[in-house]
Amino acid sequence: MRTALQVSGGLLLALLAHHTALQLSSSRATPSLAPPSTAPPSTAPPPSSSPAPALSAPPDPLPEHAAPVASYTLRARLEPLAHLVRGEGTLTWRNTSRDPQPALYVHLYLNAFKSRHTLFQRTPIEGFRGTPHPSEHGWIDVTRFAIRDMDARDVWPSPQPTTPDDPHDQTDIRVPLPRPVAPGEQITIDLAWDAHLPPIVARTGHLGTFHMVAQWFPKIARLDPDGRWRHFPFHPLSEFHADFGTYDVTLDVPAAYLVGATGQLTTETRAPDRVVRRYLQHDVHDFAFAAWDHFQERTATTPDGIALRCLYPPGQDHAAALQLDLATFGLAHFGQAFGRYPYATLTLVHPPPGAEEAGGMEYPTLITTGGTWDTLFVGERGLASLTLHEVAHQWFYGLLATDEHRHPFLDEGLTTWAETDALHARYGAGSQLSLLGLDVDVTATHRIAALYAGPDGPLDQPTPAFMSGAEYGNQVYSRASTLLATLGRVYGDDHLRAALGHYARAHRFAHPTPDDLLASVRRTLGDTAAEALHAGLRGARVDYAVTEIQPDAPDPLPATAPSPPAASPPDPPAYRALVLVRRRGDLVLPVDIDLYAADGTIQRVRWDARERAARIPYAGNAPLVAAIVDPDFRVLLDEDLTNNAHHLDPARLAPRVLERATFAAGAALWAIAP
Repeated sequence: MRTALQVSGGLLLALLAHHTALQLSSSRATPSLAPPSTAPPSTAPPPSSSPAPALSAPPDPLPEHAAPVASYTLRARLEPLAHLVRGEGTLTWRNTSRDPQPALYVHLYLNAFKSRHTLFQRTPIEGFRGTPHPSEHGWIDVTRFAIRDMDARDVWPSPQPTTPDDPHDQTDIRVPLPRPVAPGEQITIDLAWDAHLPPIVARTGHLGTFHMVAQWFPKIARLDPDGRWRHFPFHPLSEFHADFGTYDVTLDVPAAYLVGATGQLTTETRAPDRVVRRYLQHDVHDFAFAAWDHFQERTATTPDGIALRCLYPPGQDHAAALQLDLATFGLAHFGQAFGRYPYATLTLVHPPPGAEEAGGMEYPTLITTGGTWDTLFVGERGLASLTLHEVAHQWFYGLLATDEHRHPFLDEGLTTWAETDALHARYGAGSQLSLLGLDVDVTATHRIAALYAGPDGPLDQPTPAFMSGAEYGNQVYSRASTLLATLGRVYGDDHLRAALGHYARAHRFAHPTPDDLLASVRRTLGDTAAEALHAGLRGARVDYAVTEIQPDAPDPLPATAPSPPAASPPDPPAYRALVLVRRRGDLVLPVDIDLYAADGTIQRVRWDARERAARIPYAGNAPLVAAIVDPDFRVLLDEDLTNNAHHLDPARLAPRVLERATFAAGAALWAIAP
């Protein structure tokens, strides 16, 4: 899901100043740090280039298919005037755990909109998406839930909400069974239900004749191999988690309606006033569709044969063409990085004006976008960011199927990093904004959002633990992606891509956890990088600082230099000094330190930062006048860049930096001037 990253006018100066700092690094051709040793820092300048650790080969070939656990064969009829979907069909479910299961857990997500007293509706989510109280209610009525393998008994008369102390919430249901389902046993359940759609709210609903139909059927929760169910009441910040299977869905809609849905269209049957379309998709864990009688349609085919389809409102032809081009680019970019896209189709749905809450969402083989192509200030960047973000979700959530409720950063954080990487590849330095010669990098924007909120708690925590939508967005989207970007800048972007590529390939269809991500980072970047990622996920912060320079008196030199003997030892350095550097916080990342001499020479020293403070020795033929820690601004999560430099004469501090900062301030004042 994509949440709009908003930067207030009050943050514009900070954004440009931070961006200026990041831009400084682009003008220096310095190598990224290899995984550091624990030896004391060397005072010798590092080589101008150093070989990076060899990138590991890709793992074994990607799995062709997921093991089917929960498969649905459904038939649904849309009644647009009543905003009602009548559904029936079967669910085939297999107990993949080691324990007998005496009950099933079922999500009824639409019941989040049944009243204003549900968990979803009464939980404040300021700073995030979602209409707090839709003008009408939405809900789901299950009328049949019969277990064929248990004498076709309808067990729905005895469902039990899993929150008995919260009678207003009916989104998480426990269904007792006549007998336990044995490990490895497969059962078939006959279903019937009515889904009453609310006005557009949080991913689903209706606006006039437009219908976005998502989380609309009784959906079985995911069962872990150890016998624990991953079930939860529907929280406004939470998304979803489910097992893979085959979805065979037949949709009956009015004849004038175009439909965009998960999977491939296999058959279409028309009657005078209705049209029936069947969609089939293996190896997915959800199904959604959009239907509207005003959709326009454009199609394209990627170079490797994926059929693309964009459904959009009248007047958005340029936006539709751009989105198809962006989807083609994104599928190729992410496929190379994380393994090929395995499906034959991808459908893009651009909701009409007023239905923005249906946009910016991901489902298997279907994404929703939004906005217009001709935004005055950012051009196509906003639509590009949104489209690439949702395409990236086809990997991070789609093909990996992580638990979006329990570990949302595995979904949104990795997707935001992947989106940023794709924006860099497509637009370069102006990945966030390119206007009248001013380029702003999207990484700088996420850095501002990450540091603006600060780590109020662990980054890796369940969605209900976040106190507001703003905190959730800044932490899960921006801070997580900035943490990954920091690892890339410190250890090398290619190595980070290799680590994330290994993670995505090795755990396709496998529901990975944070431990699996840490293992891939450790495998490719080393133990120190994995430790830093683990600390960052726990909420660790960092501020590097040069706090003091202690100059020593120069060594005495003779008035006239006598002729040295033939075997004379080299002259000792004329000047020595000590530089005191500190690491405040628990996020440990190796950094470079540049030591500036009065004659213009620079010595670069590497500090592993394992200790909280260090004295860095200097020896040279000219006095030491200044020192800068992390001169290439690799540690994006450094909370205070103003203390990274120290000069014995503050009036002479970093003219180049002051020059760029002055330009940034001028540009900011120009941007906000009337």
